[in-house]
Amino acid sequence: MKRILYSLLLIVGTCLFSSCADYLDVDKYFYDQVSLDSAFSKRVYVDGWLSSAYSAMDYIGEFSEPFRWTADDLYHPDMKEYHEGNYSADNQFSDSNQNESRLWKYYEGIRKASTFVNNVDLCPELTMDEKTDMKGQARFLRAYCYWALMRVYGPVPLIPLEGLDVNLSYEELSLPREHFDVLVDFVDKELMEAARSLPTKRTVNNLGRPTRGAALGLRSRVLLFAASPLFNGNTDLFDVKDCYGNLLIAQEYDESKWARAAAAARDVIELAKSADLYELYTIAPKATTLEWERPPYNDEYSNKTYPDGWADVDPLLSYKSIFDGTILGSKNRELIYTRTRNGHTCIDNWNEQLMPKTLSGKNRLAVTLKMVNAYAMNDGRSITEAAATGDYVTEGFTTQAYAATNPFLPVNVSLMYNNREPRFYASIGYCGSIWEASSSSETLYRNSQVFYYRGLNDGKQGFKEDCPITGITVKKYYNAEDSRTTGGYRVDKTEMTIRYGEILLNYAEALNELTEGQVYHVTNYMGEDVTIQRDAGEMRYAIKRIRMRAGVPDYSNETYNNQSDFRVKLKRERQVELFAENSMRYFDLLRWKDALQEENQLLQGCDINISDDQTRVADFYKPTIITTVHKMFEQRMYLWPFPTYELKRNVNMTQNPGW
Repeated sequence: MKRILYSLLLIVGTCLFSSCADYLDVDKYFYDQVSLDSAFSKRVYVDGWLSSAYSAMDYIGEFSEPFRWTADDLYHPDMKEYHEGNYSADNQFSDSNQNESRLWKYYEGIRKASTFVNNVDLCPELTMDEKTDMKGQARFLRAYCYWALMRVYGPVPLIPLEGLDVNLSYEELSLPREHFDVLVDFVDKELMEAARSLPTKRTVNNLGRPTRGAALGLRSRVLLFAASPLFNGNTDLFDVKDCYGNLLIAQEYDESKWARAAAAARDVIELAKSADLYELYTIAPKATTLEWERPPYNDEYSNKTYPDGWADVDPLLSYKSIFDGTILGSKNRELIYTRTRNGHTCIDNWNEQLMPKTLSGKNRLAVTLKMVNAYAMNDGRSITEAAATGDYVTEGFTTQAYAATNPFLPVNVSLMYNNREPRFYASIGYCGSIWEASSSSETLYRNSQVFYYRGLNDGKQGFKEDCPITGITVKKYYNAEDSRTTGGYRVDKTEMTIRYGEILLNYAEALNELTEGQVYHVTNYMGEDVTIQRDAGEMRYAIKRIRMRAGVPDYSNETYNNQSDFRVKLKRERQVELFAENSMRYFDLLRWKDALQEENQLLQGCDINISDDQTRVADFYKPTIITTVHKMFEQRMYLWPFPTYELKRNVNMTQNPGW
């Protein structure tokens, strides 16, 4: 059998016969090659190989990437160096071993997936349908790994599908970076082929394996990213070149990329309709639910059922239940794809970081004041609009009598958190919120009202900031049963890696960027010609579902017909709806080219130096600049630096500009 080395990195040149990190171990690769015939001779070996390829997913998104806590919505002290821009080509904080780039572990997944696709047909114990499904899974994994690299580094090397001949010289084994559009086309093709090969549904035991919808959903995400300003005619990246001096990012704006992204999102929506697969998850109000627990009465929506209104929707529980473990992933029609880790679909690390010390949590994950202010009032107005009429106030606290008529606020809570939209109460742990911890074996831990005033158990202790640095935390991944105390337990949560709500937002955004009256012909994943154009009715179809589930009014006709106004509102909608999901905010700011403005704003929150002394407690809530954090974002940070040690291994690799 001809020896082919499937490159883990574009790199093996200088590492083939040296002592590198374990994942570059040459003996392992040669073992892979000489044992391919036997490795694919039995079903059990084939299953093991494919399962091994899935391990690359551990390094993407919520589990390991630093970007989940480095945008303008969240702050975690472990991410301070990222917020302050103290990383470089020589200092990669995300790598536990400076001789092993963790993000580049994706190339190991690419190698394994390519080997699998090229050899699974050798197994005589598999049916043709099983081989087709497994190839589809491997293609999905390969595409996901490339996507993870592209959104961080931009153009990266594209590994030949047939591998690299180890008899080549070091220079021939070193690969240059590929043009970004070529990478996008490759991933697009991979995901279309995967979608045609994968089933529409999986059993409960295979929830973490991709389906047709997962492939199409990822394709929607990739093409939206490629159509966005960062990589669509961005002349700021004129100097991103390969080792031969070739430009790697197109300098001319191409509106048809938005049409392509819109068509990809529509593919998911059409699949959802035709196979009755996906829809936003909703819970009906209980018979005991009082009128004031629902969104404010509105003639246009209160008496209509979803998706035309919210008469049959409990907005808070409908939204919160898909993140806090109330609804199993296998029962949730909004879930398109979830990653698993060690057989589990939980994101317990988030829960541990946000839980207060009172309940034995880390008490470290903070929400910025900027994010809190992004949430609308319960009638859909911004806090600025409501303040102009006196309906949004920042002074005063709830009393016992007031709390008795308000379902969301207990006593002694700032009125600045009053009458906010349901997604606010589902996501934000403000000072004075209740943590039920009903699984705790000790009653003293149940229904704790947690305050972050200085000197209290969950507040700042002396000079040690062992609390949410802004005095606000996340509640999106908290379940009322969760407790980290002895005898308590946490409810498993399903990570919403790709969900239908994102697809609807993708569709509306892409359509909005098209010139009014311009018609595009795009080929869908089945090879059929479809027409795409800016359509306010289609945009409303997508956005209204999001808004009605959230219990806030739809946008006006004027907004849908105004490209600029819709763009502003769409960005805010994504910020709120997708808060704390899959590093979404960070990469949205990058692709919109908004990071220079948004990421350089001062970090603000409450003043955690204020105690619960009644003469000064109101000062806790005054907007306060966090002086211990110096946020900084530069132009060069739109693309992550390649580690110096990887550049030394691959002589044909070029560094991103500015690094």
